[in-house]
Amino acid sequence: MARRKPPTTHGLLVIDKPAGMTSHDVVAKVRKRFGERQVGHAGTLDPDATGVLLVGVGKGTKVMRFLTALGKTYRGQVRLGSTTDSLDSTGVVTGNFAMTGVTLEDAKRVVAQSLTGPIMQIPPMVSAVRVDGVRLHQLARQGIEVERQPRPVTVYRFDIAATDDPLVFDIEVHCSAGTYIRTLADDLGRLLGGGGHLHGLRRTAVGSLTIEESGTIDDAALMTLAEAVRDLPAVTVDAAVAAGVAHGRFLPCPAGDGPWAVCDEAGELLAIYEPREDGVTAKPAVVLVDSPT
Repeated sequence: MARRKPPTTHGLLVIDKPAGMTSHDVVAKVRKRFGERQVGHAGTLDPDATGVLLVGVGKGTKVMRFLTALGKTYRGQVRLGSTTDSLDSTGVVTGNFAMTGVTLEDAKRVVAQSLTGPIMQIPPMVSAVRVDGVRLHQLARQGIEVERQPRPVTVYRFDIAATDDPLVFDIEVHCSAGTYIRTLADDLGRLLGGGGHLHGLRRTAVGSLTIEESGTIDDAALMTLAEAVRDLPAVTVDAAVAAGVAHGRFLPCPAGDGPWAVCDEAGELLAIYEPREDGVTAKPAVVLVDSPT
């Protein structure tokens, strides 16, 4: 069997995903653009959602898990008065509620009291969370609903504003990885004494990587690996230490909790290190530079 040629293009794309495409669809198009097979994304966006999708190419795929863990920022709308089986506007309506008396002040109070800070969330049935090895959205397509365990997430900021429609609020949410905005919308409607669902979700940032830096699938600029992990604390090492990093050697723990992006004096990303259990040394989670022969 012929060996697959190693990738020659490495880096990160910040893509403004259009509506109507899955994250996997974007990956497939990026593969064609660069002629590379080693392509992957961080932080799935639903087909109807738009905005920041991070796509790694070549060695960029090795840092995806560190980008997935970054906080996210979203914009969208909550429509009060009806619930859906998907918790957003793509689903079938499951209930209608008279909520014309709800005010912006009511909504802000509920957000401040119950939907900001560390909270527990039940993953929606349309999510990719696995239960007994099966993704929830696969069960949902079969009309099966199963019990899901609440998960801890953090909502750092939840801004809400009125629109011309008294039953529709604009929202902007900055939250930890793993937070479901559709669940926040559903919870908001329920806590306001009725129901609601999400409409028009757009992700505007993953960590410090923002929509302003994004491009289309065809023209998004390829960031370097060092730029891709700019949200991680960086450690610069000299040539002697860099040679050890290439061989996967342990390093003394830098300041902070890690993980750390270890770069050479020219700014090239060599590896990402994580703390060892001894709390004194750090080990390579990913080595991105080839060891010298």
